[in-house]
Amino acid sequence: MAMLEVKDLEVYYGMIQAIKGISFEVNEGEVIALIGANGAGKTTTLHTITGLLQAKSGSIVFEGKDITKTPGYKIVSMGMAHVPEGRRVFANLSVYENLKLGAYTRKDKAEIAESIENVYKRFGRLKERRDQIAGTLSGGEQQMLAMGRALMSKPKIILMDEPSMGLSPLYVNEIFDIIKEISESGTTVLLIEQNAKKALAIADRAYVLETGKIVLSGDADQLMNDESIKKAYLGE
Repeated sequence: MAMLEVKDLEVYYGMIQAIKGISFEVNEGEVIALIGANGAGKTTTLHTITGLLQAKSGSIVFEGKDITKTPGYKIVSMGMAHVPEGRRVFANLSVYENLKLGAYTRKDKAEIAESIENVYKRFGRLKERRDQIAGTLSGGEQQMLAMGRALMSKPKIILMDEPSMGLSPLYVNEIFDIIKEISESGTTVLLIEQNAKKALAIADRAYVLETGKIVLSGDADQLMNDESIKKAYLGE
């Protein structure tokens, strides 16, 4: 059974249909990439899975439970974390305070402290800047903080929306290395990314979204060599 199963999902903004009956699944331990141009419906899909938007029809099943109408805060406590597009860190709070807020669904203080130390081990730069106000960090550091904060909820699956957007090439490489590490440490990853080449390089499988429909899916390395993908998304 898939860890996350999206079936016949339809989402509207008013009269406009943004998602047109898409179906896909994510198995435990996989890195799944959802790629497509701007406006294809990638972020809308993620927001609907995490309870920020309501589906008009279709279903979202997480670990055998239908979560289609479950509010976002409950979904987090079920083991799903969301790293939103544009990072969305709490700009006026310190790095440490941002991380603590990521653990708001957890109660055990000793375990939370241990998780913060684990985040500092993975993101050495955050440790150096633990008392710094998050809004003063560079874009790459804020992205690391957003990822670290999501990991504080001890998720089974982490959904990442455009983690490389607006970052320098150096940070882009670093962020993708970290996503790979997160996956290798046992967390399932659903990745939305405009940098298709980077996403396909670390994904197991991928789905291609165009104007609210999935037009192609398959193993990531197979899609990497697909002529239509090369032309449309890889600049080849």
